[in-house]
Amino acid sequence: MSTRVLAIANQKGGVGKTTTVINLAACLGAAGQSVLVIDIDPQANATSGLGLPRQQGTSLYQVLLRERSIQGLVQETVAPGVQIIPSELDLAGAEIDVARMDGYLQGLSMAMLPIVRNGGYDFILIDCPPSLGVLTMNALTAAHGLLLPIQCEYYALEGLSVITHVVEQLRTTRANPEIEIQGIVMTMFDARTRLSQDVASEVRSHFGDRVYQTMIPRNVRLSEAPSFGKPVIMYDPYCTGSEAYRQLAKEVIARNRRPLGDAQ
Repeated sequence: MSTRVLAIANQKGGVGKTTTVINLAACLGAAGQSVLVIDIDPQANATSGLGLPRQQGTSLYQVLLRERSIQGLVQETVAPGVQIIPSELDLAGAEIDVARMDGYLQGLSMAMLPIVRNGGYDFILIDCPPSLGVLTMNALTAAHGLLLPIQCEYYALEGLSVITHVVEQLRTTRANPEIEIQGIVMTMFDARTRLSQDVASEVRSHFGDRVYQTMIPRNVRLSEAPSFGKPVIMYDPYCTGSEAYRQLAKEVIARNRRPLGDAQ
């Protein structure tokens, strides 16, 4: 399997996006996959959640401005098999600075070419800001697939139409003709509530096989783990959150053994 680049994105905040990046990466690593996380969210929560401090000069900021190469930015994380290009607050400035450049949507794609072509990773997971700004659009332009976490709540479907339209625009304008919706992950699922059941059912009726079978439950351990700088499988390997992300990792691996379009 060649390197698969997946952007984990949703313009809506609080849907478990970064939680999914951290824990999916760790579970892929535990399953023997080589993983690079690229944190392009200026909040840098994926960076701290994988055990790294926020440090100035460690992010893609200068790379996106074409002032340095991506080599030398990769760091080890606390999770075996997982490396990271960290983020920092200064990356927020890229939203303005990068937008002034020619071909600004292709900045991340061009910067990542040496890493992707080298084939040293099975998966590259890009953690995006909760918006459809310049950084997220760079990630979507660089990715083979979009992994879309959505919360099991009343407004879940509202944002889906927006981001699926963006993906279609990237394809039709040839900005990124390869990109597909790799999969939709239902997060914060509470089997005790009718609402969670109804939302999950409605999303599946609209998107069919693109919705992963694994649903990520509401789980206290998932919420606690980032404050210790660890993925949940290292914080509490036997909790329901750990088991859910292990199952999701298996699905992601299986889905990427065939062309992305087969998941549609």
